[in-house]
Amino acid sequence: MAISISLVLLLVVLAVIFMRTGGLKFSHATVCVLLGFFLAGTSMAPTIANGISTTAGVVSGLNP
Repeated sequence: MAISISLVLLLVVLAVIFMRTGGLKFSHATVCVLLGFFLAGTSMAPTIANGISTTAGVVSGLNP
């Protein structure tokens, strides 16, 4: 568990650096995919899924 959390934190740092540089290359996209993959295996996954579902529900309920 400690290894996956440290790996997730490393991938978060790399993803933020890649986003700030402005260009998203294939290697940057790979890091982002790996971040999502490892983040899904952590204990934060249900909280993130619930937050995304709630946000989607709020957005779909908005009328222009």
